[in-house]
Amino acid sequence: MSVTGIERDDTQARKESGSFVDGVRRRLSQATRAILVQPDPVVTQREEAVAPGQRIRQADDRLRELEGLAQAIDLAVVRAQVLNLRHPRPATFFGPGQVARLAACVAATKAELVIVGSALTPVQQRNLERALACKVIDRTGLILEIFGARAHTREGVLQVELAHLAYQRSRLVRSWTHLERQRGGFGFLGGPGETQIEADRRQIDERMTRIRRQLRKVTRTRALHRRARQEVPYPVVALVGYTNAGKSTLFNRLTAATVRAEDRLFATLDPTMRAVRIGPQERIILSDTVGFISDLPHGLVAAFRATLEEVTAADLVLHVRDITHPESEAQKGDVESVLDELGVGPMHPGSPPVVEIWNKIDRLSDSRRRAAVLAQAEATGAIPISALTGEGIDGLSAHLRARFTAAHTELAVVLAAEETEAGAWLYAHGEVCEDRWREDGNRLMRVRLSPIARARWEKRFPTLAHDQ
Repeated sequence: MSVTGIERDDTQARKESGSFVDGVRRRLSQATRAILVQPDPVVTQREEAVAPGQRIRQADDRLRELEGLAQAIDLAVVRAQVLNLRHPRPATFFGPGQVARLAACVAATKAELVIVGSALTPVQQRNLERALACKVIDRTGLILEIFGARAHTREGVLQVELAHLAYQRSRLVRSWTHLERQRGGFGFLGGPGETQIEADRRQIDERMTRIRRQLRKVTRTRALHRRARQEVPYPVVALVGYTNAGKSTLFNRLTAATVRAEDRLFATLDPTMRAVRIGPQERIILSDTVGFISDLPHGLVAAFRATLEEVTAADLVLHVRDITHPESEAQKGDVESVLDELGVGPMHPGSPPVVEIWNKIDRLSDSRRRAAVLAQAEATGAIPISALTGEGIDGLSAHLRARFTAAHTELAVVLAAEETEAGAWLYAHGEVCEDRWREDGNRLMRVRLSPIARARWEKRFPTLAHDQ
């Protein structure tokens, strides 16, 4: 393809992405009445593979999380309930009696949307919509809705749309239209007529190809940025964790930034990086990433790989946990599962080390429980903090400083009176431990330098004498 052709594709991609996210936000401008249904038990491959003795989330806990997801895009939840489910039905997922009761509830509450807290097949979704006479989406579709509403950067919009198209390719109808009473096509998509299936699929494939081309550019750009940071070089520390664990609050606390931090799921979508001073001359680059969640759609992990590569390329990963959450251990397992998929963890040699940050200890009002949590943190090597109040932040900074200055060495240098440039360089790039004038009129400086700073010093000032 010619350069002109590529530029034309890029322009078209920008237009389509802009209309994509604008359409989502426009439809989300008015609260939609929604019913939440959490099946019990939720049958997923992940849970079938759980080892004996490992805790599986209870349906009530999943329902609370589903309600948090719904509130994240300001849906008006008119009813939330758990439905016992022995075996999912191939046609409607729920049994006929349950479907009938749901239809009566929809009519009584005038609900416009039903959200099922499990994965639905396209057939099940279609049949439920016919039986309930309203729009139906599953948990994956809801997460995609949230990501679509929260995408602000062009990169974020592209990644979300790619994940959404991959999810909807077999369904051929966009879940973003859940606020419309009738299924409408978006952009290039036609209606649900069977005669349009192949044409729609071809259009989706072409759009996905254009998005992947754009994301390849994003990947190359991020790789260039990483190489530029390596030239500085400052260590990169990535914040990861379950959504709403407090990553952005911690990021703001450490960097004095104003990244959006709210007590809601997926408040942060677009990644942010800032330099943080952890010592007199020591700095790190802190990266805030999108939050993880249980059963995170595989398409989202794949689509956001360009962003999540910042985690794999980090020098250290801080796993921020809400230690007060009743499902904290289960959330830890979900985060570790995603990290493992990215190639980060003890099973992946050469991957960055992971340190747990136990956040929100300010919520531990019971003194006995607080003491137990702090003792457990000390025993396991976790760092307890409160990103909101600042408690424990000094300990976290000390840990980072010790980790990244352990390889520093002390250099003693004798400088003549006229060698002021070298002295200024040492102050700018090292930690000066001693600086005094000797009786012979020369200046003695003892400075701690990182391995890279010392190599630069020896290259820049190779003839200066070292004190023995």
